[in-house]
Parts: sequence; C-alpha cells; structure tokens
Amino acid sequence: MKLPGPDHPISIAPAPGRVRVTFNGEIVADTTRALELRETTYKPVFYIPRADANLALLERSAHATHCPYKGDASYFTIKAGERASENAVWSYETPFPAMKEIERYLAFYPSRVDGIELTPA
Repeated sequence: MKLPGPDHPISIAPAPGRVRVTFNGEIVADTTRALELRETTYKPVFYIPRADANLALLERSAHATHCPYKGDASYFTIKAGERASENAVWSYETPFPAMKEIERYLAFYPSRVDGIELTPA
C-alpha cells in the first residue's frame, strides 16, 4: 500500500454539478452526488454512488486490477439492448484507508460508454 503525497498526489472532492453516464440509449447513472478524483497527471475520474446507477444494466465480470494507492478494483460489464461494453465500470469494494471515500462507488471508462456528461451546478 502506498500513500498519496507530493510525488503522487490524489484528491477527492464533490463533482461540481450533475454527472450522467449513457450507453446504447440508456441512462446508466445520473447523480448530483458524484465525487471527482484527481490523480497526478491523469484526467479526472467521476465516482458515482451505486444508488444513483441503474444496476440492472451491470453484470460483474471476473476481471480485477490492483492500484498500489487505492487497492483492488472489481469490474462490471454494461449490457443495454443488443450492445455490451466489457469491463466498462470499475469499483473499489474495500479501498485502502486513504481512499475510503470512493468505497463501492462506480467509475466509468469514457471510451467504453457513449457519454459521461457534467452539467455544472
């Protein structure tokens, strides 16, 4: 486990508005309670509470990854209509203590959904 710091900064703050994720004409997630995670030079990532996602469109996959700063991530495939997007969603079920805020939230790969839109508050 590594801790965020000057060499690898990570910040988590409320997203500045409404976040909506769409795939194949379906709204997969829609929330005003997203968190925005900024990590070093990577693009910001929105983490969405599960209560604000359409979990019926998600199917847990066997894929998993490990981040030395956040912990082990599990993945979900989105299935909507005739289309599927494999491992399009990830979640840290039990993140390291420094990342507790994103526990069980969902994050989406922009390239694997049709859109992730932020409407400013």
